[in-house]
Amino acid sequence: MEERTLVVIKPDAIKRKLAGKIISRFEEKGFTIENLKSYSFTKEKAEEFYSVHSNKPFFNELVSFITSGPTMALILDGNSAINSVRIMIGSTKSYEAAPGTVRGDLALNITDNIVHASDSYESFIKEARVIFDSI
Repeated sequence: MEERTLVVIKPDAIKRKLAGKIISRFEEKGFTIENLKSYSFTKEKAEEFYSVHSNKPFFNELVSFITSGPTMALILDGNSAINSVRIMIGSTKSYEAAPGTVRGDLALNITDNIVHASDSYESFIKEARVIFDSI
């Protein structure tokens, strides 16, 4: 089933010059990049983006990290995009991410985990609207 998902390449990946390598993995898998832009989160937009975590102890750390530098946001289109991309990126905790996944191969720790991907269609809509004017 064709569907869309959002991927955000986080500031740590941009600083380490990994954006091209990460994007290539999605292209090689057969996903189409429907939209791509460089994006710098404001504190307000970061709080909106991560609002699902607002009551969790790590919320402020998430907001601080995602606003620490530029990101790249991609809307990918392809077969079972949401689940497939989540499998490709691996566990949020990079030390648990399997080799061969984006995080397993490239991430350094739980905060510097280089990439975000929407976990559901509802999250995709909510998150993409924070970054893109129209989806």
